[in-house]
Order: sequence, then C-alpha cells, then structure tokens
Amino acid sequence: MKFSLFIHMERVSADQDQKTLYEEMLELCRIADEGGLHAIWTGEHHAMNFTISPNPFLNLIDIARQTKNVRLGTGTVVAPFWHPIRLAGEAAMTDLITGGRLELGIARGAYSFEYERMLPGLDAWGAGQRMRELIPAIKKVWQGDYEHQGDFWQFPKTTSAPLPVQKPHPPIWVAARDPNSHEFAVENGCNVQVTPLHLGDEEVESLMERFNAACEKFPDQPRPQIMVLRHTYVADSEADAQRGAEELNLFYNYFGAWFKNERPISMGLIERLTPEDVAAHPFYSPEAMRRNQIVGEAPEVIARIKSYEALGYDEFSFWIDSGMSFERKRASLERFIRDVIPAFG
Repeated sequence: MKFSLFIHMERVSADQDQKTLYEEMLELCRIADEGGLHAIWTGEHHAMNFTISPNPFLNLIDIARQTKNVRLGTGTVVAPFWHPIRLAGEAAMTDLITGGRLELGIARGAYSFEYERMLPGLDAWGAGQRMRELIPAIKKVWQGDYEHQGDFWQFPKTTSAPLPVQKPHPPIWVAARDPNSHEFAVENGCNVQVTPLHLGDEEVESLMERFNAACEKFPDQPRPQIMVLRHTYVADSEADAQRGAEELNLFYNYFGAWFKNERPISMGLIERLTPEDVAAHPFYSPEAMRRNQIVGEAPEVIARIKSYEALGYDEFSFWIDSGMSFERKRASLERFIRDVIPAFG
C-alpha cells in the first residue's frame, strides 16, 4: 500500500490571508515528503476560494523545488477546460522541470459553478465526452506528428514541445465512479482514482467491484493501479476524533453548497452557512462523518486502511482539506506518518 497526500489551499473567510494559507499548504507538503509519502496530489479549480488551484502544474512545480522524493500528481485537471495540445505541452514541461515526477490525473469536473464560467452550456455528460476524446489525443501528441479530427477539437499534424521525460509518457489517472468510466480507464491503459466522498465503506467496496469488473472486461490490458481518496483525521483521543468529525461535517456542508450552486457567492466566497443550515442537512452529520470518514485514533485508522488494502487498493490518499486549522492538520498528518504508516511496512 502506497500513501499520498491530497491537498489544496482552502479559504472560507475573507479574513484569511492567501499568502499565509499557501505557505501552510507548502509546509504540509514538506512534512509529507520528509515523512516518506509516495505522492502529493492537487487539483484544478477556478474562481472558488474553497479550493484555490487555478493551474495545478504551477503548484506542483513549486512543490517540486521544496521536496526531494515525492511524486507530484494532478488530482485532477478538468478535461473540458484544456486543449489537447496545451495539456500535452504543459504536462510535459512539468515532467521535465520536476525531473520525471509527474502523475497526470484527469477528470470531467464536478462543479456546475465552474462549467458556467469556463464553458457555458457544458454539463457532466458533455464534460465526460470531452475527457474521452482528450486522453487518447494527448497520448498521440506525445508520440508526435499527430493530426486530430474529433468532435470537440481539430488540429493539423502536431508534436508536443517539449516531450515528457517519462517514457512513453507520465502515468495517466482517470477519476472514475460509474462503470463506464472504469471501463474507459482500463481500456485506455490509465490508472484509476476513486473517492467515496461522504459515503461509507460499502461505497469503497462497490467502487472496487466496478474496477474489477472493468479489468475482467479487458483481460488483455495490464491491470492498472487504483487509488482511494478519503478524508482522514488521526486523532489523539476519542474527544479529538469527535471534534474532527464535527469539523469535517462543516466542510462537507460547504462542499455540498458549492456543488448545488444555489447559494450567493461574492468575491469567490460562498455565503456563510448558519448553525441551523448545518444541523438541517439531510445526510451530512458529525455522526456520519465519524462513521464513514477515516477519523479516529491510530489503531482505528490502521484497521480501516488495512481493510482497503485487503480489497486490492494500491494507494491510499490522505485528503487533508477539512476546514481545520493548520495546526490541527499538521498534528494529524504527523500522527499519520509516525503511528499509521509503519503498520504497513
């Protein structure tokens, strides 16, 4: 089992200084690298203070300069917002600058808020179709002298400049949930990222069943890697775990509000939720977070992750975005490195 850190610069209040938040994010990345984690992942989001990362390649190049060993992953770039030539070139340049450390995660995107601003009229189906055209195209651009005539992009003979360091190209990961996405990833030789979000371990099992079914459907393809991404808080006591569950519940309420795209937004910040709003949510609750997320003292966290390892997951990604203070994030990550990872030696 490999371990990685999934992280953004998250901001929910205008009082939070953005430079300070970025420096705190970098410090968590340095701790992850020094602690022996396999990779750091960061995504792409636009005009949202909730997850600030307009171009994950910029972040990863900066992180590369301040770390030594950790792999550097986009978790994920949003396929419909990229032209194949541009994505192939920027990813290859990132691979070159970072010395061949890039892992390229690609998704269709999730927020209608972003679709409305970046590509008006786009929906999840159209975004998925663009992703299915984009991934084979960038592979061909990396091979060189490739002409593309697709439904969404057309261009004459083109070669990526530069070419990636890794051969034949950086590992590609697809964020998958439905069976069709798993099948597309496996058929196209891509690794798979999954997240159960707020759901429990029954969803973790179901996602693995979809992945296994896709692998069985394409037996001639080598079995790809599969990573599970999960909100994690390693507590120092049960009372601390309960507090962590309450903080994650608030985070998911904001996540859900951004996803629904119904609440007023000003200066990239969503209108603050009231305690009544949070208490009234139909399925988010501290109890559900305590039960479903990886929240607890080290022995409990170890047991949960070992059950994922037994299912066949190759990588567990510690999703540290949580609305918690930097100090609480750092303490949890340090306990994860000190008390959890050694159990998987």
